[in-house]
Amino acid sequence: MSDPPAALTPTQLSAYLSFTEVGSLLRPAVEKQLRDAGDLSYIQFQLLARLGDTPDGRLRMTDLADGVVYSRSGLTYQAQLLEQRGLITRSPSPDDERSTVASITDAGRGILRTVFPGHIATVHGLLFATLDDEDADDLARILGRVTTHLRASPPRSATRRRAT
Repeated sequence: MSDPPAALTPTQLSAYLSFTEVGSLLRPAVEKQLRDAGDLSYIQFQLLARLGDTPDGRLRMTDLADGVVYSRSGLTYQAQLLEQRGLITRSPSPDDERSTVASITDAGRGILRTVFPGHIATVHGLLFATLDDEDADDLARILGRVTTHLRASPPRSATRRRAT
């Protein structure tokens, strides 16, 4: 096994600092847009968007937590808030009584329709406006590779549970 590097190269350090700066600048703007347009937190939007992206609008809570890299207890709390607003429902899984399934409601889909135009405009204006399609493709490819690497040894909150 090789020894870890003693330091980041100047190129690596520059890339790392740029990456963290982009995240630090982008996230507050995205969060503000979601709050203003739909009274949603960033994680609540992610949950609704993931549910809205499934063919039947349903996912197991553990799969949601794994997908958004959020603690299961934190996700339960956020799901409770969404359920109180009528944006999702939660029920026991028909396949495994130990699991809970979250389902997006028509009101949840309506909130997504409300926030998506501004969300897309915010992300485009802040992240993609200065990139062409080739740059965006490179960014997606590179970050996809990093995501795959990080998911190989994720933090506990991002560890995918085995299917039962």
